[in-house]
Amino acid sequence: MAKGKTSDVNRVSCHACRHFYVTWENDFPYGCKAMGFKGRIVPSVTVFESSGRACLAFDPKAKPS
Repeated sequence: MAKGKTSDVNRVSCHACRHFYVTWENDFPYGCKAMGFKGRIVPSVTVFESSGRACLAFDPKAKPS
């Protein structure tokens, strides 16, 4: 698999995670409260590229009642 490309099987949707947030910083627009970092790409992609594994901190957002 080429660097920067993740398979859909290993992809975690940060937008569905309660730890994900969007910053006001142009250089680092995406952040993860659980991992404690901000980046240019969504945190799950950074985690996968660094470790080769899906994000273990993923916690689904609560569904509205």
